[in-house]
Amino acid sequence: MTYQKVLDGVKFAHLQLLLSHSLLKSEKFMLILRGNPAYSQFQKQRLLEEASAIEPRIAEVYGEFVHYVHVSAELSEDELQILDRLLEYGPDRTASEHTGQRMIVVPRPGTISPWSSKATNIAQNCGLEKVIRIERGVAVYFNNPEGGPLSSELAEKFKPLIHDRMTQVVLAQHEEAEQLFVQESPKPYSTVDILKGGREALEIANVEIGLALADDEIDYLVDSFTQLGRNPVDVELMMFAQANSEHCRHKIFNASWNIDGIEKDLSLFKMIKNTYATNSEGVLSAYKDNAAVFEGFSAHRYFF
Repeated sequence: MTYQKVLDGVKFAHLQLLLSHSLLKSEKFMLILRGNPAYSQFQKQRLLEEASAIEPRIAEVYGEFVHYVHVSAELSEDELQILDRLLEYGPDRTASEHTGQRMIVVPRPGTISPWSSKATNIAQNCGLEKVIRIERGVAVYFNNPEGGPLSSELAEKFKPLIHDRMTQVVLAQHEEAEQLFVQESPKPYSTVDILKGGREALEIANVEIGLALADDEIDYLVDSFTQLGRNPVDVELMMFAQANSEHCRHKIFNASWNIDGIEKDLSLFKMIKNTYATNSEGVLSAYKDNAAVFEGFSAHRYFF
């Protein structure tokens, strides 16, 4: 993949100029476009307080959106203008570049953020067919009076302040964002040798793969595959783990329970559903396919 960097221009004309002087002949390439401020004054102040508690020399924290646009070919001048208008939102950006230690927060590679899905769809609906995908990151600057770079140890301490490690990663350079658009080939599945290794083999896989299986679930899987006379593959184990995960607590909330030896008629989940059962006016569908449908209403629409 080839890169076309556009970070120093405040007006979109700078992007057009750079593209016209550096025609890219690669089949696919990535545009890197500077965005507007990402943090409100309240957010900047909060981050400054948190960063100053770690390093008192920090005088300013600033965050700015950066857009990575994966395109299949060079955009025309009209297409660039459309892209400019689509990505111009929020408070006005400053004309100058920010200094200090820069860390770039982007979605975890291998995932597509909800913002990306919507932004890409809007761009394509606006006629930008060459746009394969748009992704957004935040360039965060930690500035100190000396203006020098922070130590790697200090930078590591700042990372938890600016990103969620479950859904995001922190990059040092914009070019590293290429990994957001890499399409990996499917990897071959692997097996867990329960027939020879027994319960211990599944316990090891539970940690290595991150299945988060409970002890009774491990016992169930070992017994089941032993009876089947074959070993499970990692895909099967992951599917089982996800289907039995308690992210919605359906197993616990659906369990029968009693108080002081008296069994209750309604489980916890049935109690939650009881509101709908006793008063379903205006609700067309509920508790089906993780969605609910309500009756709508008539309204005026404006056409331009």
